[in-house]
Amino acid sequence: MSVLKQVNNILIVGASQGIGLGFVKKLLPRENTARIYATYRHPQSASELIKLADEYPQKLICLAMDVTEEKQISTCVEQLSVQIDKLHLVINCVGILHEGSLQPEKSLRQVNPEHLLRYFQVNSIGAVLLAKHLLPLFRHPDKSIFASISAKLGSIGDNQLGGWYGYRASKAALNMLMRNVAIEYGRSSPNTVVVTLHPGTTDTRLSQPFQKNVPQEKLFSVERTVTQLLTVIEKLQPHDSGQFFSWDGSRLPW
Repeated sequence: MSVLKQVNNILIVGASQGIGLGFVKKLLPRENTARIYATYRHPQSASELIKLADEYPQKLICLAMDVTEEKQISTCVEQLSVQIDKLHLVINCVGILHEGSLQPEKSLRQVNPEHLLRYFQVNSIGAVLLAKHLLPLFRHPDKSIFASISAKLGSIGDNQLGGWYGYRASKAALNMLMRNVAIEYGRSSPNTVVVTLHPGTTDTRLSQPFQKNVPQEKLFSVERTVTQLLTVIEKLQPHDSGQFFSWDGSRLPW
């Protein structure tokens, strides 16, 4: 049975806006969604999420968490563990492409060590820390899925254009870290499928400065992206753990 067809406890990490918020909106009305835990970093950018929680007080619980702070992750997981003893679906939607002076590098001249560290903290390290602390909530007999939003730009095999050093490298690192997690979870939590997902170019704040050269048919609405990724998630099988999937269900090269 698909994870999404059983009664679910769900965690959406990075749910204040964009794809994360889209997942919350899509999954919240489903009858078999028991409870959704949704994290945000700043309350001022999570007003729509918090409003949803007011509408679904028994079903949607919002938690403040910055994935670059391990203590916040462990505290958040402790709060979950008091209320539930298992998770069935975790989707990590946290990612950074630009932030203030941090912008994708067009050449080596623009490579900045502090910016590189920021990319890795948000796009790579946060996910493996989540995997570390969430393991006890995955160790149950039901089928479960741990998915992280990656990017095709993190594919080394697909890279023909170069540039965007920090973003590409941090997403490639995310893919490797989650591949490692899949192998370890295969021993310690064998019913959990661990994958990374490429959502396609989605009309969000993350992509807005870079949309002008994207053909209209390749720029997805948040709703379309979420629907497509949920279709991929619904079809996942145990042998898919450790793989990197595109929005259309095809496997991407490392």
